[in-house]
Amino acid sequence: MSDSTMPDKGSKGFSRRGFIAGTGSILGAMAVAGRANAAQMRGGAAAGAAGAAAGPAAAPIADGAHVPVLVIGTGYGGSVAALRLAQAGVDVQMIEMGMAWDTPGPDGKIFCNTLNPDQRSYWLRSRTKAPLNYFLGFPIDRDIPKYTGILDAEDFAGITVYQGRGVGGGSLVNGGMAVTPKRENFGAVLPSVDPDEMYSTYYPRANAGLGVGLIDPAWFDTVDCYQFARVGRKHAQRSNFPYVFVPDVYDWDYMKKEAAGTATKSALDGEILYGNNNGKKSLQKTYIAAARATGKVSVSPLHKVTTVSPSGGGGYTVVIQQLDTTGGTVATKSVTADKVFFAAGSVGTSKLLVTLKATGLLPNLNNEIGKGWGDNGNVMCGRANHLWDPTGKLQATIPCGGIDNWAAGGAFAEVAPLPTGIETYASFYLSITKNPNRAQFTYNASTGGVDLDWQTAWKQPAIDMAKTIFDKINSKEGTIYRTDLFGTYKIWGDHLTYHPLGGAILNKATDNYGRLHGHPGLYVIDGALIPGNTSVNPFVTITALAERNIEKIIATDL
Repeated sequence: MSDSTMPDKGSKGFSRRGFIAGTGSILGAMAVAGRANAAQMRGGAAAGAAGAAAGPAAAPIADGAHVPVLVIGTGYGGSVAALRLAQAGVDVQMIEMGMAWDTPGPDGKIFCNTLNPDQRSYWLRSRTKAPLNYFLGFPIDRDIPKYTGILDAEDFAGITVYQGRGVGGGSLVNGGMAVTPKRENFGAVLPSVDPDEMYSTYYPRANAGLGVGLIDPAWFDTVDCYQFARVGRKHAQRSNFPYVFVPDVYDWDYMKKEAAGTATKSALDGEILYGNNNGKKSLQKTYIAAARATGKVSVSPLHKVTTVSPSGGGGYTVVIQQLDTTGGTVATKSVTADKVFFAAGSVGTSKLLVTLKATGLLPNLNNEIGKGWGDNGNVMCGRANHLWDPTGKLQATIPCGGIDNWAAGGAFAEVAPLPTGIETYASFYLSITKNPNRAQFTYNASTGGVDLDWQTAWKQPAIDMAKTIFDKINSKEGTIYRTDLFGTYKIWGDHLTYHPLGGAILNKATDNYGRLHGHPGLYVIDGALIPGNTSVNPFVTITALAERNIEKIIATDL
């Protein structure tokens, strides 16, 4: 939808637009300065990233190996499966396409800063592709060396899907908002799953395993770094929308020390999109650490599974490419696994399964493979506040609250940070909406790749639902939408998703516990099982469903 058709709700005329233009110019100048700084730093940063990749690690899986269980991916579902299988006495080999991200480089940091991305930032791209990459139509993306960086911006027709690449998967790059859906919404999320068992057993188990905690409301009310969120709360409440604090997996005691100047700054130093060096409790620090502590779990980073097929002697033959940091293949390995868990994320799992079915390697997979994919209704926008509503120069990168209009308008809006280091007078939001549109992955024989039939126009329901919140707030506050964050005169960030879900739907492509139809010993245990929407940030639901499914699989299949 062209933003030229959008009215400036509550516009106060030239002075308001002039102020936005001025702010955009400041931010554009900051982007230019950032490019210059990046150019000066690039040599050292490159060495740092190389150092991170070359850190000490256990030997990767050997060609010809035979393993009881192979898990493809190290995100939420795969990490849960590995830990619980190991605790049941099973040896597990995890295969991860991304790097280990466990060794600091010469700059002393494993991950790079959001404002100064180097090649550590993106997966095999020669130019950054930030989700918010414009100010007043001024592009701020920059050239970087091609490298196996942490964030994959994977382009399909109509949408870019952001995914984490590395040991820990999406937990490395998300904002850590650990939200359990309202129980009344759960039936629409996973209709074949008993909500009683999820809310009494598996959601609590997931929250405990993830280390979920809630911000101290009294601290929130006084600390500078959440001024942006307090402005978002005030505007929501003035328009009679509930503002809710949202649990997170950040170490809140650590952030208090950051704010007090007694700990190395991390969330208060712009670290989130390309990893967080200190306070965030990613899977590396929770499920994966616990799994490795059993002594029964091995992880092979920079390894990519290309095929899975039945083995003549039972089990499955898995072909794996070992990668270098340019994405090149340095070795091809063939291993045998008694059981295989697909946990490569919604996109990775779906693409692999669609390919294996179409090429005849797993011919008995049913026709539900590749279907039911959704974007969790993601859409972004910004609002231009008045001068008396500054959002703060210092903004914590960890969001801690949202605006709930799900029941009335089909939208839940995360009040998100804009950690630019300068005052922007802008409120920024990531909305999750009840968008009903679903896409399908299909194998493209001419390219050997997998296509997704998503259409950008399918974001319109999400925009309409988000507008039920922000049109009302703008009208009440006499403010307008920012038009400089996603292009020139473009209000809505309707080109992406952070929350890919579906492609191997539970109780359709699999049975009700993730067993793939037609091939005993193959399982899906990640976000591919969830049909397109969770009503909130999805990783707690992915984790809880994995806890439920692996408990049943261990009890009955092993």
